[in-house]
Amino acid sequence: MSSALDQLGGEESLRALVEQFYDRMEADPAVYSLHRLHFRGHGLNHTRQAQFEFLSGFLGGRAYYRERFGHMDLREIHAHVPIREADAELWLETFDAALEDCELRGPAVDKMRTSLRRAALMLVNDVPDWRIEVDRKKGQEVPE
Repeated sequence: MSSALDQLGGEESLRALVEQFYDRMEADPAVYSLHRLHFRGHGLNHTRQAQFEFLSGFLGGRAYYRERFGHMDLREIHAHVPIREADAELWLETFDAALEDCELRGPAVDKMRTSLRRAALMLVNDVPDWRIEVDRKKGQEVPE
């Protein structure tokens, strides 16, 4: 029985998908609020690699992320990140767009979308959102 990763096209296909996703995040002004969340972390280059490693294990391939960090606990990984429902939805929309860009479709992709939706919405939290404070200090309009 093949894994979801195999059905997606293997590691090469996953790598291309992750690269496309983060290329969109860096280039699309509509996704800037997500891009900003990486400003206080290790940056997008680190995140590109970590995302590939995590998704490989998540999709039934080699668990690179677990090998490197000892776990794959999404809540622990994102515990310091302010994630609102709008952030989760934007992440999912951007990932869907990257899937389309890479022409990835079919039952395995549909199943992955369902699993990622559940995971993304589970990460919504009430961690103080530093983006709002930064915007206030800059005198920019901040949604309540």
